[in-house]
Amino acid sequence: MSTPETSRFVRLRVELVLEVDDEDAVTGAALRRIADDGDMPAAERVHAESAVREDTAEALAYLVDPFGLVSEVPGIDLQQASWSSERIDYDPDSPEWDLDEEDDGESYDDGDDEVAEDDEEDRDDGDARGTGRAG
Repeated sequence: MSTPETSRFVRLRVELVLEVDDEDAVTGAALRRIADDGDMPAAERVHAESAVREDTAEALAYLVDPFGLVSEVPGIDLQQASWSSERIDYDPDSPEWDLDEEDDGESYDDGDDEVAEDDEEDRDDGDARGTGRAG
C-alpha cells in the first residue's frame, strides 16, 4: 500500500485535559524527576526547579513522557516529540470542548509546526530519548 509519494512519517496529535487534585504531589514528582536527571546541567536544573515550584502546569510538563506512550508500539521509531502545558478554563458542557468537531471532514492544521524556543512550558526532544528539556 506504500507508494513512493506516501511519506513514512506520521504526526500524531493528542490533546488531554487533566484535573489536578493534588498540586503538591505533581510538584513533588516533577522535582524528583528533575533531581534524577543526571544529564541536566546545573544551571538548567535550577531554572527547572524554580519553574516547577511556581506553576503546576510546568511541573506536569516535566512529567509527561511522549516516548513512553509509543515506546512499545511495534514497527515505529520516534523521531521527534514536543509538548506543552498551560492552565485553562474548562467547562465540559461548553461546545468549544466538543472534541468531535474536528471530525467534520476537514483536516486539522493549527499552523504551529514549530516549538517556541522562548516559552518555558514547551518541551522539545529532538533526539527522542523521552526526557523533556526546557526549550
